[in-house]
Amino acid sequence: MDLYARLGVKRGADDAEIKKAYRSLAKQLHPDRNKDNPKAAERFAQVTGAYDLLSDKDKRARYDRGEIDEEGNPKMPFGGFGGGNYGGGRPGGAAGGGFGGASNGFGGAETADISDLFEGLFSRGGGAGGSSPFGRRNAPPAKGADIVYRLTVPFSEAATSEPQRITLADGKTIDLKLPPGVEDGTKIRLAGKGEPGPGGAGDAIINVVIEPHRFFIRDGNDVRLTLPVTLREAVLGGKVKVPTPDGPVMLTVPKGSSSGKVLRIKGRGFPAKGGTRGDELVTLAVDVPSDDAALEAFAADWAGGGNPRAGLGV
Repeated sequence: MDLYARLGVKRGADDAEIKKAYRSLAKQLHPDRNKDNPKAAERFAQVTGAYDLLSDKDKRARYDRGEIDEEGNPKMPFGGFGGGNYGGGRPGGAAGGGFGGASNGFGGAETADISDLFEGLFSRGGGAGGSSPFGRRNAPPAKGADIVYRLTVPFSEAATSEPQRITLADGKTIDLKLPPGVEDGTKIRLAGKGEPGPGGAGDAIINVVIEPHRFFIRDGNDVRLTLPVTLREAVLGGKVKVPTPDGPVMLTVPKGSSSGKVLRIKGRGFPAKGGTRGDELVTLAVDVPSDDAALEAFAADWAGGGNPRAGLGV
């Protein structure tokens, strides 16, 4: 059957039409879905072979020109080599219809070099994965197409390497382990989880998108957080509860802390490729209430504080 007819497309169909037709037929006819139907398996092999040849631009062009058949084998030129007398048509050894003056077949002193002819005819012929009659191996069967997925991961789950459950095109569900160093735009390849093909299934390509967080910011493998503290906590110091990607922890604020002071919580950032984790960097922001009479009275009578802008030359 004509290769285009096998796929149910017209001659001149573009690559996208051919690929779409093959995917549809492959899903219907795949042996895993037709274990009790040997005809489906036979038909699957036919459409796979058709797609393998037509998806190769060079082979498709040769097929359209009639140079190769549906199996990719070269069609014999000049009506074949099976009979007749190559070059011995006239007395005296003159070439009457052979190859450029060959006498008595190919054995004469003026035998033509036809190696280039055969090389051109057979260099890409033969079945998938086999050899040509002159020793050249054909290209291996093509693998199925890759399937690309988009996986959105919450910020905290990316930082704690929480496995992500995904459902593949074949309906199977897996728990995907995030690799160390995962970041927005990371691609994870799952071998053999793509479309089926004559050379095996393609791969699944997982594009990771890490959701932004409402108060955490990623800085390399570290996580940054701006933490509001009261004036009392900043002046007197003490323990305060701080959120981290792993859950809240208690953090000691040193006595006399100012806004902008950075405190470090070890191992609460993103996993690094070496097996360690980054840190959480907490920047203090002293929150001064705007309507507190007692605080206003205290500040009015307080002569301390000095000049915090002296380092700026003012």
